[in-house]
Amino acid sequence: MKTIVIATDGSEAARDAVSFGVGLAIDQRADVALVHVVPRFDVVPTIAFGMPSARTHSIAAKEQIVLEAASAVAAARGVVARTKLLEGDVVDEIVAYADVVDADLIVLGSRGHGTFASAALGSVSQGVLHEARRPVLVVRGTHARQFWPTAPLQTVVP
Repeated sequence: MKTIVIATDGSEAARDAVSFGVGLAIDQRADVALVHVVPRFDVVPTIAFGMPSARTHSIAAKEQIVLEAASAVAAARGVVARTKLLEGDVVDEIVAYADVVDADLIVLGSRGHGTFASAALGSVSQGVLHEARRPVLVVRGTHARQFWPTAPLQTVVP
């Protein structure tokens, strides 16, 4: 195994996936690529005609902090990870990035919505499993949080 792509959104499930994926990369002596996907558009509720509208999403510092926190987990375990902030549909962007870097494995977390909620809301992990042409590992509730930084990261925004 040469490259592992680990998707994160900063959630607890994603933190578990990052910790597990970094440990797997250490065991396999693989490179780590951390990705975070932000939407191109934000849905904005409007009063006119009762229909929501969309506006272009402005990438904020908080999106980069998600990657910095994941990178800190890797660094704490001696792994230098490359990071990539992507914009668009979460499933499509994760799968496309894994193809671009020729990843041997995609690792992501499962929020564990259950059958009904997953059917109603859709699921990133299910979407990646369905769309990816390479192996996907869905991490569910590990106890790897010991490597996650407890203090918030400080970021200087220019």
